[in-house]
Amino acid sequence: MDIVLIASLPTQQEYLKLFKTAGWNKDYNLTSEELFKSIQNSSYCVSAYDEDKLVGFGRMLSDGVAHAVLFDVIVLPEFQGESIGREITEKLLEVCHSNKIRDIQLFCAIGKIGFYEKLGFKKRSDECPGMEIIMRY
Repeated sequence: MDIVLIASLPTQQEYLKLFKTAGWNKDYNLTSEELFKSIQNSSYCVSAYDEDKLVGFGRMLSDGVAHAVLFDVIVLPEFQGESIGREITEKLLEVCHSNKIRDIQLFCAIGKIGFYEKLGFKKRSDECPGMEIIMRY
């Protein structure tokens, strides 16, 4: 298996198929067009391919100076455990480091805290928790 990482967007259909494997769209209820627009509006994206098959993806939003947030690091279930998610995350972090981003945060899927801790992330303390509002339309 020769996985290639490229700094580009997958096609709308490729991404929809990959995103659905994460199970997140049952909460978000995004159309294919909305989902694709969300990745088009990212600051930086990494797509992982096995030949011509999209097997992984990750993206970030950043102000380019102080803050960045990583989102949607997804690897097809049958390709998990092959270091693809680690390579995608490391590439996103490399871009942050090259821009001297001071604060890098991420949205972490359930059960993945250990994965990100191995990459240097720390769980936020109770004194400094993150917060969110989820809107359902």
